[in-house]
Amino acid sequence: MNPGKFFSIQEQEQIKQAIKQAELATSGEIRIHLEGNFKGDVLDRAAYLFRKLNMHKTSLRNGVLIYLALENRQFAIIGDAGINSKVPEDFWDKIKDEMQTLFSKGEFARALCGAVEAAGSQLQEHFPFKKDDINELSDEISYGKS
Repeated sequence: MNPGKFFSIQEQEQIKQAIKQAELATSGEIRIHLEGNFKGDVLDRAAYLFRKLNMHKTSLRNGVLIYLALENRQFAIIGDAGINSKVPEDFWDKIKDEMQTLFSKGEFARALCGAVEAAGSQLQEHFPFKKDDINELSDEISYGKS
């Protein structure tokens, strides 16, 4: 399965726009990474990719990674120390549950856009946009191995 072809061009643009919109109101950074498969634990893989994508280098440690392993049919959400210290303990699990419901209906792009919006809302509350904020990470979906 080629992760780069999982979403249509229109869906990719929808997701990218959701990220841009969420980041307009916050200094936080949201990334989405898709790959075909992996071996091991999904949270370990997501944590590895979090570092590989330099998400731990945001100035306020407020990056969020949404990771999907398509062939494994697994996903994870990783927040950095700054955002994790602010959100309720079950916050990421609630987003994952909402995503899982939409995934089961085949609504993958809608699930990701909803997750981005929910993460963005918390980032906005705890890390509001300031006029000197810069976009520290790409808004593009990143892709790994197929």
